[in-house]
Formats: sequence, C-alpha cells, structure tokens
Amino acid sequence: MKIRRFALPLVGAVILVPALWGFVVEPRSLQNENYEMTVPRWPAACDGVRVAVLADLHVGSPFNGPAKLRRIRELTQRAQPDLILLAGDYVIHGVAGGRFIAPEMIASELRSLTAPFGVWAVLGNHDWWLDAPRVERAFESVGIPVLEDSAVSVGRGACRFWVAGVSDFREGRHDVAQALARVPDSEVVIAVTHNPDVFPMVPARVSLTIAGHTHGGQVYVPLVGRPVVPSNYGQRYAVGHIVEQNRHLFVSAGLGTSIIPVRFLVPPEISILTLRSTPVSHH
Repeated sequence: MKIRRFALPLVGAVILVPALWGFVVEPRSLQNENYEMTVPRWPAACDGVRVAVLADLHVGSPFNGPAKLRRIRELTQRAQPDLILLAGDYVIHGVAGGRFIAPEMIASELRSLTAPFGVWAVLGNHDWWLDAPRVERAFESVGIPVLEDSAVSVGRGACRFWVAGVSDFREGRHDVAQALARVPDSEVVIAVTHNPDVFPMVPARVSLTIAGHTHGGQVYVPLVGRPVVPSNYGQRYAVGHIVEQNRHLFVSAGLGTSIIPVRFLVPPEISILTLRSTPVSHH
C-alpha cells in the first residue's frame, strides 16, 4: 500500500512535468543560438559574416503574440547581424489556442530590423494559405523585399555575394533555376527558402541553402528522435547544419508552433550563423 501511495504521485509528476515544460515553459522561451560553419566557395573577404535567420514566427500561436515579436526583433538586432533572412510562415493558419494576427501588423513590427547587407524575406506555406500577395505587399510596404524565385546582389567593400530566394516547395513554383538566373556562375550565392525539401534541387554552385518549416519537429524524444517532421525526407532535413556531397543546408528550429502548441527539447531560436571561408593552408 505504501508503494502504491508513493507511486501514484510519482507517475503524475512524470507525466505533468514534461507536459508543463512542453506546453508552457519551452514555447515561451526565446534565445539566440549561435552556429559557426565553413561553407564552400565562401570568399575570404566575407569571412565572419553573421546571418540572422528568423523562421516560422507564426505570430498568434500560443506564447507568440506581438510582445514576443518585439522581443524577437530586439534580440535579433542585439546580435548585430550583417544579413537578416526571414524564412517564411509569419502568420498562422490553424493552431490550437492561437489567434489571427494580421500580416500588416507583423511586417510593421519587423520594419525597424536593419543589417548592412539588408533584410530579405521569402513566403511560407501558411502565408500562401492565408493570402500570399497580401503577405508580400505587407512586407514590401515596410521596405522588406520578398524574394520569390529571384536574387539580389549584396555587399560591402570587398565582400560581395548574392541572396537568392526560392519560393515555397509546397505552394510556390520553387523554381530554383529562375531564382539563380541572374547570378553569374563565377559569383557566390546563398539561397533562402521556406521548406528544406527544395534542397535536393539546389546545385552545388550555391554555397549554403537556408530553410525553416520543420520547427525541428517541435518535439525531440531522447533515444527516439523527432516523431513528426513535416518533410518528404523524414528526419533527414529536420534541423541544423546538414552536408550532402559537399552541398550545405541549414534548417532553423524556428520560433513559433503550428497545429499543436508544443515544443519539447526544441526551444524557439533566432539562428545566428557565422560563415567562414575555407582556411588557407600554409605549406
């Protein structure tokens, strides 16, 4: 009887504590997560360039209202990035306990983001489900260009490269060739897109592809992995820095939640990437 008396509260705690963490504590959290990576063809003049990636804001999902958006903006700016990339899914289109926040309000809050190489955006599947032209207009109206299968040259001093935006894999044309059409073969390019499932289509001339969409699975179970990853490739492109045949992909764990408002061992993050050129060997 004594064992049973202690077992019941223990079992309750084992269930309650992770649930509290996953549904309340972790989704409320926010951090800058720093990554350093050496990527192919990256120019020595651009060594140390810092890229802030804001993916899957899903403003209006639980614990992700306007106040959280302001904190995201402030933390991003505090990191002093050289380039800011917004990787889609600014709005929510269905999440338990969420509320709709207009894309115009979201864009207005982000308008004060600044970086020497600019602030550039692509659209995600939720933005398309709401109204892609409306979301694009909201961002363009505050001076944040949306790169849908197009590219732009950025730089400062001797450091120059291209940023190519590839439209969403599910809802956009995701025309990689069109996105790279203006980029000369000899020049360096970073691609940004929403869904990492585009990655197998990206040619080796792209130094780094940056994506979001997966939320890192939202839930990570030790020894098991990520039970749900919204990708045709399962856990292959779930999160982090992935290298395949010397082609580099970075998938951000993102900031908001969708469908179920839970995060467990996949905390919301502003991803700060420090890009390194290949070290010069001295013989």
